[in-house]
Amino acid sequence: MEVVIATEEHLKYAETIANMMETAAKERGTGIAKRSVEYLQKKISEGKAVICVDGENVAGFCYIESWGHDKFVANSGLIVNPNYRKIGLAKKIKGKIFELSRKKFPNAKIFGITTSLPVMKINAELGYQPVTFSELTDDEQFWKGCQTCKNFDILTRTSRSHCLCTGMLFDPEKIKSDKKETATIRWIKFMRFFISKRKEAAKKMFSKA
Repeated sequence: MEVVIATEEHLKYAETIANMMETAAKERGTGIAKRSVEYLQKKISEGKAVICVDGENVAGFCYIESWGHDKFVANSGLIVNPNYRKIGLAKKIKGKIFELSRKKFPNAKIFGITTSLPVMKINAELGYQPVTFSELTDDEQFWKGCQTCKNFDILTRTSRSHCLCTGMLFDPEKIKSDKKETATIRWIKFMRFFISKRKEAAKKMFSKA
């Protein structure tokens, strides 16, 4: 199966993808914000999405969002069909959408927030660094997208400084100076940061509960 840039021929899969996202969010109980069929079709039409199709089955999907006048880019809505998990497809999709993001927005900082440890590991291998939410975009439209998440109250209670999600950022300028840093080293550094921030976030959330 090949992960490709989505085109007009893939518009028919938008409803299936939207349903997959909603189902995954309910199963996990966290994270994935709802996206309308029309919104996903727009991303496909703009050439800002990648997809993997097996016959007529959508195996996986992801799209690009830009914020703050294209200074920040997010690879959003990563979804893998349950029937195609544990075969490395998520990593292929993340790699493809990252490549597309770098091509379309070469100077933008690429960021993401996620509760998925496997996604965090993939991001670390691509060169993302764990960061506080204050280092991400301050574009209100991005944060409004979190309103459909069941954990939105945590985000608001902590004045948008902490949540169950972890923020990660790829800075094209910073990565130039870190070329010698291996994926393994980045992952170790990330895990240290992740554990410390989780402890800090837990203290703040419980103190404000």
